[in-house]
Amino acid sequence: MRVTVSPGVLAWARERSGAEAGDLERRFPNLAGWESGEGSPTLKQLESFARATHTPIGFLFLDEPPDERVPIPDYRTMGRAGVGRPSADLLDTIFLCQLRQEWYREFALVTGEGQVDFVGTLNPSTPVPEAAANIRTALRFDTDERGQNWSEALRLLVDRAEEAGALVMTSGVVGSNTHRKLDPHEFRGFALVDSVAPLVFVNGADTKAAQLFTLMHELAHLWLGGAALDDASPAAPPSTSIERWCNEVAAEVLVPLDVVRAEFDAGQPLSSELERLARNFKASTLVVLRRLYDAHFLGNWDAYRSAYEAELHRVLEILAERAGGGGNFYSTQPVRVSKRFTRAVITSTLEGQTLYTDAFQMLGFRSAATFQQLADHLGVA
Repeated sequence: MRVTVSPGVLAWARERSGAEAGDLERRFPNLAGWESGEGSPTLKQLESFARATHTPIGFLFLDEPPDERVPIPDYRTMGRAGVGRPSADLLDTIFLCQLRQEWYREFALVTGEGQVDFVGTLNPSTPVPEAAANIRTALRFDTDERGQNWSEALRLLVDRAEEAGALVMTSGVVGSNTHRKLDPHEFRGFALVDSVAPLVFVNGADTKAAQLFTLMHELAHLWLGGAALDDASPAAPPSTSIERWCNEVAAEVLVPLDVVRAEFDAGQPLSSELERLARNFKASTLVVLRRLYDAHFLGNWDAYRSAYEAELHRVLEILAERAGGGGNFYSTQPVRVSKRFTRAVITSTLEGQTLYTDAFQMLGFRSAATFQQLADHLGVA
């Protein structure tokens, strides 16, 4: 049975998926004809096309492409290039996190966890040094409390944010689908604010040092009490005063300006000082570079932008070389989904309050054996 589908909707679904045109054409040899209106797919072909493009099947029966919008405030600037249509990967990631947040909110209310006390306690008029000191103290994340390297610093910050009541999810893919990799050029993170179940998501496809800045930026949004989607960067021109405040607070938490002024050695090459200070603060060299500019060590804005572009190019080359290596599933999955959330789902399921099928969907797998092994790994009886 052939199905009449709007050529414009088919083209929209293809573009929205982010899939290579050649890949889709190999799977659907008649796609060009469908999009030109010279042919129509069968119902089974349309269902396969919907799965391949991660498109809800109902959308493909519309006369015009739907106007999909990000369901939370969008503060991305995308390097002044303008923010385009959100990808299926981005939207599905936000919707999945909203589902998890709603589940955890109900769980927290049933178990009597109460409200998370830091959410909404600051506002954009709070002086940056004061806000940074407040957050740094609450998370026990002073400059001498960050471990030995970027990975350890990130792990410590995630653990302490979750101890404070936040759900922290860090992943470079949609759910557990390693074929749907998230693009850090589209977004770096987002915050979903709730007084009981505040949640932050960090794009794990970025470098560890960049993830650290993104996480701190999103946590600043929780302290403000407002949801946000960001391409958080120390050099990105903020789209609003809120983004500027969150950027400044994140930078001050990670790299306090008074410490930078005391430790920077202007007599050394800039590259070696960036590396040294980045190791000391467990922050990215790009954040350190911005703080050197803030401390008036780099001259004018043009000099800073030139140094920033050169350092960004170097960092991106390093990131490209790091591709691959997913690690141990039982260690990485709780990081993707949040250890706090994972323990809650496992506990609720073992107690008979949550169906196994629902637990599998929220945790990102389908095996009872995997569920049990994950429970054992986290020490949940």
